[in-house]
Amino acid sequence: MPSDVVFLLQKLIRIPSVNPDCSPDGDGEAAMADYVQKYLEESGFSVLQEEVLPGRSNVIARAPGPDNRPRIMLAPHLDTVSIAGMDLDSFGAITDDGKILGRGASDTKGPMASMLQALSNCQNLLEKLPVAVDFIGFMGEEASQHGSKHFAKHHASEYTFAIAGEPTDLDIVNVTKGSLWATLTSTGKAAHASQPEQGENAILKLARALDILDRKLSPELTKYSHPILGCSTLNVGTINGGKQPNIVPDFASSQIDIRTTPSLHDDGGALAVVEKTISYQKLSLKVVNPHENPPMEVPDDNIWIKKLITANPKSKTVGAPWFSDAAHLNAAGIPSVCIGPGSINQAHTKDEFIKIDRLKEGVVYFENLIKSLESGSC
Repeated sequence: MPSDVVFLLQKLIRIPSVNPDCSPDGDGEAAMADYVQKYLEESGFSVLQEEVLPGRSNVIARAPGPDNRPRIMLAPHLDTVSIAGMDLDSFGAITDDGKILGRGASDTKGPMASMLQALSNCQNLLEKLPVAVDFIGFMGEEASQHGSKHFAKHHASEYTFAIAGEPTDLDIVNVTKGSLWATLTSTGKAAHASQPEQGENAILKLARALDILDRKLSPELTKYSHPILGCSTLNVGTINGGKQPNIVPDFASSQIDIRTTPSLHDDGGALAVVEKTISYQKLSLKVVNPHENPPMEVPDDNIWIKKLITANPKSKTVGAPWFSDAAHLNAAGIPSVCIGPGSINQAHTKDEFIKIDRLKEGVVYFENLIKSLESGSC
């Protein structure tokens, strides 16, 4: 017979919550936010939805008990990436070898289910703890992290520690890379393809400039290394341009992704390095809509990391090349890490799953943390 957390995760997986910024057919987080609110209210939490974008809210659930306590948060995100190409009939299905299938099973409805179940199981304990264990469900993590940025801006002073729910195999991810996403554009002059010499081909200008940018910038990025994360990196992810083959294209664009180490962030950030390279090499590129996310680095000797390891001795600190809501919380002054059952290798895949035994281990992990707060100073 499936356990409560298995039933819970099946329900969460079957609630549509695709980020509309990831897919034009995305349903958004509203239905998920409503379900999580009801679930936590039944566990004694005081819950509100704080709108961040029209129809898209963070769920803020304060634990029962006194307000004049230090507060920590369990904070997964409510959204998922697109479900395109997936077998929708299998969502929430359980395989013979003990896996739960569906978008979000790993990233990050599995970690969210384990957090919610642990809070429910410890309902009678929460009010008496010397520290409040709140639940925050963030909207919009899979694109631009509007939810965590908004929360950090308005609520950072209320919290002493945060655990972002991500599939980390229950390790403590306390060091992550940041990122720069930006669009690079090039302009040309349209002409009839039978006389291309009368035009200026924006696609070729862009391609040649990108080749130079890659050859010049990539070695520069290797100078910004980290003992755990390695070097900062550049990826040219997309290229677009032109209207039809018999027109010389007058516009082309490309999207780049630079993963940044703390040393690059501290030296002015990736955008500054990109703009410097473009200027120095005299490249015909314009940077449009840059979006930079900070790296994250919480020392191993942080008091809350020590508490996590004391409560769950098999847990260890690790680094990760990806970024999450935790980075924005940490940048706002809340020491933050990522923890959750499941593997990041399953995130965003067409056959995403989480193993049931790992899901249950996640419940025990967060229960152990909550129970450990009964004794000792917090």
